[in-house]
Amino acid sequence: MPQHVIQRGNNRQPAFFAEDDYAAYLDWLRDAAERHACEVHAYVLMTNHVHLLVTPHHTGAIGKLMQSVGRRYVPYVNSQYRRTGTLWEGRYKASLIDSSSYLLTCYRYIEMNPVRAQMVEHPGDYRWSSYTAHAQGHANAVIRDHREYLALGTTSDERQQAYRALFRSRLGARDVDAIRSALNECRIYGSERFKDTIEATLRRRVRRGTPGRPRKMDDADA
Repeated sequence: MPQHVIQRGNNRQPAFFAEDDYAAYLDWLRDAAERHACEVHAYVLMTNHVHLLVTPHHTGAIGKLMQSVGRRYVPYVNSQYRRTGTLWEGRYKASLIDSSSYLLTCYRYIEMNPVRAQMVEHPGDYRWSSYTAHAQGHANAVIRDHREYLALGTTSDERQQAYRALFRSRLGARDVDAIRSALNECRIYGSERFKDTIEATLRRRVRRGTPGRPRKMDDADA
């Protein structure tokens, strides 16, 4: 099942400093995804954090993916900029995503980050996201299309046109808040029926208010 993953720079400080940094991260992300059986459906690399939409094919695969990228990227940054210490703010956070209309909403949330941050006026103007692959057909070795994206049309042109249409209106505040809340609390973003299914499968509560320490989705065979 797809998961929305975020990893932030330590103390919200920059994790990327030059174009070569973004390119290096993506190269190592592609390599790690192939090695650890993960499919990356969408991403955006912001100055001080990263958003990924990933489907793991094995328990613990996302943890291995993030660890693999970190083991290569952090030493690279420390060497390149003569710095020491941690780069990322602890462990990544992940939210399980209902693979229906919720998934495409998550695509939009991720790729609209540069617009919400007022870095660009249109998501296609930002180089370090997956938007141009989905909306304009640009080749992208990192991306593996999810079936919900493929269902947008029978040809690549149809899918791109349908995808661009999704961005004609911005996400409402309710959707943005729901995605952020689910991600920050490592909860599910999806329908109540989907949550019921996950609770029945895991035999434990996954909604807000669950007593005790929340368990990472990746460790729960999500």
